[in-house]
Amino acid sequence: MNQVVELKVGLHCEECIKMILKAIKKIQDIETYDVDTRLNKVTVTGNVTNGQVVKALQKIGKQASNWDDQDSTTSY
Repeated sequence: MNQVVELKVGLHCEECIKMILKAIKKIQDIETYDVDTRLNKVTVTGNVTNGQVVKALQKIGKQASNWDDQDSTTSY
């Protein structure tokens, strides 16, 4: 089953972007991926979970958070 994983990732330079793309391509069962440098957003679709993508990015030293989390700055 296809899922869409959207993550907020710091995309600071060309080198970071290359490392991120390389890490994403290693994930099993992905169909498409997109890196939006303007929004600092990484989108991956395929048979993947948020956890798999976050873990792949953490391996290369990148912090990633769920795209939806950025709106929930208020905590109760």
